[in-house]
Amino acid sequence: MNQEQLDSFLQHHTKSALAVSELLAKFLEQPANESQESSIQARIRRAGFPTEATLESYDWTRNPKTIRREPFFELATGEFLRRKENVAFVGASGLGKTHLMQGVARKCCALGYRVRYETSGSLIEVLNQARAVKRLTPKVRQYCLYELLIIDEFGFEKLERKEVPDALSLLYKVIDGRNRRSSTAIITNVSFDDWTEYLGDPPMTMALLDRVVDQTNLIPFAGDSIRKPKKPEK
Repeated sequence: MNQEQLDSFLQHHTKSALAVSELLAKFLEQPANESQESSIQARIRRAGFPTEATLESYDWTRNPKTIRREPFFELATGEFLRRKENVAFVGASGLGKTHLMQGVARKCCALGYRVRYETSGSLIEVLNQARAVKRLTPKVRQYCLYELLIIDEFGFEKLERKEVPDALSLLYKVIDGRNRRSSTAIITNVSFDDWTEYLGDPPMTMALLDRVVDQTNLIPFAGDSIRKPKKPEK
């Protein structure tokens, strides 16, 4: 705290009825609080979220019967990270899966957890580039250090899979490396029952599926797309 901040603090508390010890405690609190907030914001920046979405900014009135608040605010406590459990948001496009996962993850950042957001396509690209320069193992190890890794658009990296035939193998290295050691969140429009048909390579898909559903908090999404106009109330 600089001289200007100190003067402001003393001026604000000149007529305070607090004891000297209480004033001192308040005085010392401010730099600690500022440092904590700075650390939270740094973790959020490093997470690489695509938008500013939060749990509070989600429209909970859109699908109140199929998308309830409770499971997401429970995840936001970070207990699933402590237990090293996974998360899977599964459902059609336009229901707010990415929005709500970002909201949960921001709360986890505030709790001190290291988080990283990727799409499956961007993750494949990063891993393939690392392999090209013989840095795949260190890059996989880096992704295993995050306490929460979010893989969005899982199953929609068709272009990347055409350019990188063993894309599923690259994803598997990260997911397997994290299995039971840290938490991975999958966001997908593809039902688990359709993974083998959609992704191809049945043995690798089954191995991926086995890791993804292991100790997983599965939250299915259903209802009206948030991109459609609301139905008028009767």
